[in-house]
This record gives sequence, C-alpha cells and structure tokens, in this order.
Amino acid sequence: MIIMHKTFQFDFIQLGLTVSQVQEDMGYRKELPDTTVTDLISEVLSECETLGGIKAEYRIFDNVEFDRQTKSVMINNIVFDINKTVFGQISNSESIAVFLCTAGEEPAIRSGRAMMEGDLLKGYVYDIIGSELVGAAAELLQNELDRSVTVSGLKTTNQFNPGYCGWNVTEQHKLFRLIPDNFCGIRLTESALMDPVKSASGFIGIGKNVKRVPYTCSFCGMTDCFYRRGRT
Repeated sequence: MIIMHKTFQFDFIQLGLTVSQVQEDMGYRKELPDTTVTDLISEVLSECETLGGIKAEYRIFDNVEFDRQTKSVMINNIVFDINKTVFGQISNSESIAVFLCTAGEEPAIRSGRAMMEGDLLKGYVYDIIGSELVGAAAELLQNELDRSVTVSGLKTTNQFNPGYCGWNVTEQHKLFRLIPDNFCGIRLTESALMDPVKSASGFIGIGKNVKRVPYTCSFCGMTDCFYRRGRT
C-alpha cells in the first residue's frame, strides 16, 4: 500500500553544483588543475543553467516484510533479494521509500555532441556534471523526505540502489513494477540499465530505529561506485 507519493522538478541552480565538486570528481583532489580546466568547468556549469528535465520522486510503502534468513524484503508482494549489506542497514525500517531521480537526457546529449566534435575534455566535464546532478537531486529528495517523516518522530536510512553493495542490478525490473507510471519518465532496458543514463533509483528505509550514516562507503566494500567518488 502506498501511503505517500511526492514528485519534484528542480532548476539547475537549486542543486548548487560548484567548480570544486566537479574537479574533485575529475580526480583533482590533492593537486588543483590548471586554469584551462577550471575555466572550462565554469563555462560548462554556466551552459547547464538552461538544463531542464531534472526530476525526482518517491513513494512510501508501509506493507514491508523482512526475512532475516534470506536477507530479503517484500514490498507489495514483490520480494527483493537485497543482500546482507543493504539488509543490515534497512531491516529495522517500518516503511520504505522507493525513489527515482534523473538529470534528464540533455547532459548525455551535450556530452556526446562535444566528443563528436573532438572536444573530449568538455564531453567528459558534461558527463561528470550529469552524474553530480543525479546525486544532488537525490540529496534534495531525501532532505524533503526527512522533513516529512520527522514530524512523526521517524528517521531515514541512507539511499540504497540496485547494483551497489551486492544488490543485483537486475532487480531494477522489480523496483520499477512499484512505480509503473513514474513521473521521472525513466525507462529500463532488458539488461536493467536506465534511460536516461543519468538516473538513479533505490530504497530509503524509514522508522524510529534506523539511522543515516555519513556515507555508504563506511559499510560497503565496492571501490568504484558513484557514491565513493571524491570521498576516499
């Protein structure tokens, strides 16, 4: 049963992306890039102010059942094999928010166009910014979710996505069955990849006895995921 459904459409400026964020994701952590790179990042960020299609949504489901033996959770009679790492973080939840967010199609289009024109660096910067947009939109979504549940004395967990922490990416198909008419307009390929590519989906646990830790990196062994970039 769905007990709450909220949708969001963000302006680029709302997401607060900075030159330093982008250059960190490009690998400039201990040493700063030269002005050619920082000027290019600034230029692309300015161009991105016209971006549209940055959307997010969540739906909260209260009929959730956790199976401690199989490390799975059932939502609306759909069983998710979420792996022991994710299970350990959300198994005390009383309900679960299923969320989606997307930067839309434009970042990938602009990235591809720049690379086709031979400007590989600009294409790469657009790609990085597209990923940052998704993360920033997901963070704003969670901030709104936190405000909604806090009035009832509840807290939230970290965000957990199919494909991370041992949760098989093919379970995207199950997740999208819970949001068949999604506001974000995200489509799934047969191999469970999302289109637009700069999109994210997952679970956020909600309850009185759950917590949100600084980063999933503290309890996940993956070294190449989106959330770890720039944090190690």
